[in-house]
Amino acid sequence: MFADEAEFRAKAAEGGFVEWAEIAGNLYGTPQPDPPEGCDVLLEIDVQGAAQVRESRPEALCIFVEAPSAAEQESRLRGRGDSESHIAKRLALADSERIQAYELNAIHVVNDSLAEAVAAVAALIENARRERSVNDD
Repeated sequence: MFADEAEFRAKAAEGGFVEWAEIAGNLYGTPQPDPPEGCDVLLEIDVQGAAQVRESRPEALCIFVEAPSAAEQESRLRGRGDSESHIAKRLALADSERIQAYELNAIHVVNDSLAEAVAAVAALIENARRERSVNDD
């Protein structure tokens, strides 16, 4: 959804976003989800958004996926064709984001192998579903 600044801020004020942030002068947000019964909601967001989610939904499963090293993260950013300024900003934020993720009690998954990282995230989600099912009974 695209909205002008006034519309966006009004929606944020009425709780229309599960998380939102102003980044580099632009406003970004995730609308409140309305999933069908029994379905999960998966958000791909930064640690700032995860902190907001954790505040409103303390039971949320937070997973922090990171590159195996700063050199590998830089290589991946370059491989995507990101600009030098973007690469520098992302690398400068990496350590503080990792610390914020630990403070959120997020589970860390190192994306050394995409297949293994996907399997690890899937297993974490399945485990959370089982725990939720046991607690609901």
